[in-house]
Amino acid sequence: MAGGKDPMSLQSISQAPISLRSAAKSDVRTQFAAVCYRIVKGKPEILMVTSRRAGRWIIPKGWPMDGKTPAESALIEAWEEAGVRGDAHNRCLGLYSYRKSIGPERGLPCVAMVYAIKVKSLAVKFPEKGQRRRKWMRPAKAAQKVDEPELSNILKYFDPDMLKI
Repeated sequence: MAGGKDPMSLQSISQAPISLRSAAKSDVRTQFAAVCYRIVKGKPEILMVTSRRAGRWIIPKGWPMDGKTPAESALIEAWEEAGVRGDAHNRCLGLYSYRKSIGPERGLPCVAMVYAIKVKSLAVKFPEKGQRRRKWMRPAKAAQKVDEPELSNILKYFDPDMLKI
């Protein structure tokens, strides 16, 4: 990264990087997602973003990246979609399933592995700034805003203290 120290870091990394050399993007049905959080007055808040097409509230997520761990991929997605600078935890919080829209009548079944990102700061400029909105929400409110039941449970019961175990 130009200018010195990388503002993003990973905590407790013990994951192996992923190799995608033999996989076509359309074959990979696993994505990595980020629960970006901060603590305000002793309580957690989760940063939600809108999807690009429908404007639904979601969490940042994306495809595996060659040579990156799942937590690193989630951290990169948090930067691209929400302008998050922070620290990723390498323990998966949980999984949720959904259908990724790839055409007017087609959907790709996906499973997203969710990783916590402790937000240090939010950038004013980031790659998808003009395509998404972002908003801080308490976990229960974030859980109500998403369509996927499994993700709703992950958000509703999110507790940063569980990351210290």
